[in-house]
Amino acid sequence: MNPVCAALDVPDPQSAAALAQKLAGHVGVFKVGLELFVAHGPSVVEAVRPLGVPIFLDLKLHDIPATVAGAARGVAALRVQYVTVHASGGAEMIRAAKRELPETKVLAVTVLTSLPAQPGEVVRLARAAVEAGADGIVCAPTDVKAVRDAVGPAPLIVVPGIRPAGAQAHDQQRVGTPRDAMQAGASLLVIGRPLRDAPDPAAAADRILADLR
Repeated sequence: MNPVCAALDVPDPQSAAALAQKLAGHVGVFKVGLELFVAHGPSVVEAVRPLGVPIFLDLKLHDIPATVAGAARGVAALRVQYVTVHASGGAEMIRAAKRELPETKVLAVTVLTSLPAQPGEVVRLARAAVEAGADGIVCAPTDVKAVRDAVGPAPLIVVPGIRPAGAQAHDQQRVGTPRDAMQAGASLLVIGRPLRDAPDPAAAADRILADLR
């Protein structure tokens, strides 16, 4: 599987579809983030679905279990392949999401890449989330090896904060290169600005893949 997940961080469904069309065949997953989804709702998912690339809805659900279960039912109707919840929401919240999403991979976010992490915090959250039934973990590049060692080979590890060598970190503190993240045990690499802002997004994706090989 192509491990590059392109973050469609653009203002509207038309822009998302245009970027997705450029990247189709060059990346493995399209990610629709919270800002775009809140502004435009399911129309964003429908705009990129015809391209046939798996869709990752990055909502970071975090509430009481009953509320997350209700939100998860709405996600299930969209037939996306991945959705995020916050690991800090607890085991019952994660179980509630998973009950409503048997066909969707539920990914538990540990600590955001824009925040510092206390020693052991990410591993603790990751282990608890997997034990509660999460299909995978979202963590910073700097935490991948420790998380992989803690959860074993089966769970997905999805890694934002990916920056090709020499790229700016912007608003993220804990970043890493695609190659380092994959060598540490990542499954999917979430890449936003380095693809979106490239003169040729497809060529930028191809360069990342070539470097991974």
